[in-house]
Amino acid sequence: MIPRPQHVESILHRLQDYPVVAILGPRQIGKTTLAGMVANARGGVVHRLDLERAADLNRLSEDPELALGSLDGLVVIDEVQRQPNLFPTLRVLADRRPLPARFLVLGSASPDLLRQSSESLAGRIHYHRLGGLSLGEIGPDRIDRRWLRGGFPSSWQARTSSDAFLWLENFVRTFLERDLPQLGVQVPGPTLRRFWAMLAHWHGQTWNSSEFARSFGVADTTVRRYLDILSGALVVRQLQPWHANIAKRQVKAPKVYLRDTGVLHALLYIDSRELLESHPKCGASWEGLILETIIDQLGLSDDRVYFWKAHTGAEIDLLIPGSRVGIEIKRTTAPKVTPSIRSALHDLNLDEVVIVHAGPDSYPLAKRVRAVAARRMVEELEV
Repeated sequence: MIPRPQHVESILHRLQDYPVVAILGPRQIGKTTLAGMVANARGGVVHRLDLERAADLNRLSEDPELALGSLDGLVVIDEVQRQPNLFPTLRVLADRRPLPARFLVLGSASPDLLRQSSESLAGRIHYHRLGGLSLGEIGPDRIDRRWLRGGFPSSWQARTSSDAFLWLENFVRTFLERDLPQLGVQVPGPTLRRFWAMLAHWHGQTWNSSEFARSFGVADTTVRRYLDILSGALVVRQLQPWHANIAKRQVKAPKVYLRDTGVLHALLYIDSRELLESHPKCGASWEGLILETIIDQLGLSDDRVYFWKAHTGAEIDLLIPGSRVGIEIKRTTAPKVTPSIRSALHDLNLDEVVIVHAGPDSYPLAKRVRAVAARRMVEELEV
């Protein structure tokens, strides 16, 4: 078991402020294990219910208020998306005074797919998104293994890279054939598999519904729906564009990333470092790894991160509003100040641009431009 102290501390803090905390993430990302860490750290009485167990599901289906109303301490409910009608009951229980219990619910879906919880528990619930194992948790010296295998614990801990690749292939299959249908998705698994594989080739690019629809052979609205399904299930990120108040035309469409590089590589049939280094998506894959690492390390929600790109070609890979710092990601050991970076500094009135690179050292590159080694970004990157 790999400790995840940053997540444990954050959830414990939120449990003091909210009667309900939801840990959200795809299946097998470690939600149940993390909930156990939280329960152990919190101490006291803990009740655990797993809605994949028929007995627990039936218990909460018949009369959930009766089943939960007498419990105190911490109540952990796993796979909560299997019983969305539970949320109105949680609202009633969350409004009791004094409050005898706090609820930690785990779901394989995003807040959008769990919109019933948002409607029922407004102001009473905090969402904690759980991503893959971070460099802060496994050690920055293991960045290459983390890049190839991704952040799912079972893939990361597999005996060999071939075993990790096999696990990832099985994850993709199970996700499409079992997990998405349980979330109410009616699209055939093979169709979404083909879409997901095509999306892997689009990783790190600006989304173009019309172009993608032509390649896929369906309507624009259909590919948009498929993209939203995978985004809602937390396996794809739509990084939204930032619009500055300047005269230049700016990109308005999101950039798309597969959140886990291991899944990306499985869909691209990359099962070794040699294949990865020679693949056309190598640079984009590395960009996705660094992007997710930074977002996780800084504890940023999806609605607080952006990219910026002008039609002139100037761009910044990651922009965090309010920080006045832009982050550029380059898979190179010799980063340099480009015209694009100078343009971004001027147009966005940034205090600094940080270039996260693949070399071993961190150093100032120019006035307001700093190079940070990827292996050292966990300690050095502050925005």
